[in-house]
Amino acid sequence: MGFLRAIGGAAAAIAAVIASPAIADTVFIEAGSIITDAESEPTGPMTIVVVDGTIRAIVPIDSDALALYAEEGSETIDLMDKTVLPGLIDLHTHLSGDPSGEFWRGATTPPEYYTLIAAKNARITALAGFTTVRDLGSRTDQVTQMLRRATSEGLTPGPRVVTSARTISIIGGHGDVSGFTEHVNDVLDSGFTCTGPLECSEKVRLASQYGADLIKITATGGVLSQQGRGLEAHFTDAEMSAIVETAESLGLRVAAHAHGARGIEAAARAGVHTIEHGTYIDDAAARAMNEAGTTLIPTLMAFEGIRQNLGTGFYTPVVEAKIREVAAVAGTIVERARENGVRIAFGTDAGVFPHGENAGEFRLLVAGGLTNREALASATTVAADILGMEDSIGRIASGYSADIIAVDGNPLDDVTVLETVEFTMVRGRVIE
Repeated sequence: MGFLRAIGGAAAAIAAVIASPAIADTVFIEAGSIITDAESEPTGPMTIVVVDGTIRAIVPIDSDALALYAEEGSETIDLMDKTVLPGLIDLHTHLSGDPSGEFWRGATTPPEYYTLIAAKNARITALAGFTTVRDLGSRTDQVTQMLRRATSEGLTPGPRVVTSARTISIIGGHGDVSGFTEHVNDVLDSGFTCTGPLECSEKVRLASQYGADLIKITATGGVLSQQGRGLEAHFTDAEMSAIVETAESLGLRVAAHAHGARGIEAAARAGVHTIEHGTYIDDAAARAMNEAGTTLIPTLMAFEGIRQNLGTGFYTPVVEAKIREVAAVAGTIVERARENGVRIAFGTDAGVFPHGENAGEFRLLVAGGLTNREALASATTVAADILGMEDSIGRIASGYSADIIAVDGNPLDDVTVLETVEFTMVRGRVIE
């Protein structure tokens, strides 16, 4: 430890790292203990060597090997009283939105404002320990694509952003504009609704052209939209198959918002990669998911968030009726999925509830039957696999991105310690 203290005038190292948005050439992170991945036990005191935003080595605190990385200007971050672990991954967020029951804001708010909201929420999310997010539906064109670029370049503090950009939906269904007069609906239409396999394929290609990293569809009705025609399947089997096949031809995965059991089953049969929410999952839906290798993202925090606003006038009557409908069954989603062997990954639907509270999902997953270790894996190694990024994020290992957080305590003993993150590094940049 004394060896590193002397390198490069590192007495003020933490302040220097935080003050600069640039990636330091070499950073030594001294950790009281490291959980390298969800399958591992805490290591005890170790040093993580970060070079140009990438983890190069994990070695004992006083190892002679540290001299191999020492150079003028090297910096040291003291986390000796913390547990250090991989940055967390939230597979379902909406960074360009904050909780609101005022659906009419879509007709009064310009895209520039949503961009500022997204930048605000990106920083809040990173400070909460989430170093990668999958954003599933932005308010306006190019907001999350530009946020993806800004966080990547260090222009804006925030997590790595993987985005579907806009959502593909049926005309008049969840994800389409509704609740306004006809001419206002037409003006606000994003151009991502479709009817028939050919048109749905076209929308997938359009999303790819617009820079989407994956495709998001609303396979069933939804809770917070202004249409009240139930929560079952929206697309036909042929339409969903066309969407998945076209997406796969472009190297894109498909996430499907789905509440009703038959809608979940149909989406899984079509080959979607993840089911978002899965409210009414039953044996047949779970069987279809297992056969297709489809993963469930339960978004339990979303259900908790909307339930807290019941009876307050926050939502319109049509939305409040749907909230009451799903609230009765949302608490058993994880239990039903686990009984049927469905793989579960971490996602919250942040934006439906306040950004920054994402880690509350861990508590709800454990209450649903996951172990602390399984819950941590759902937001690290499992989530990284869902993104196809298992070789670069989700672990603290040589060659992986320096996405690192620190907490008090051991999340393998008490997963709720993840609700208070004391330090976040994304791609080697400290988020202040």
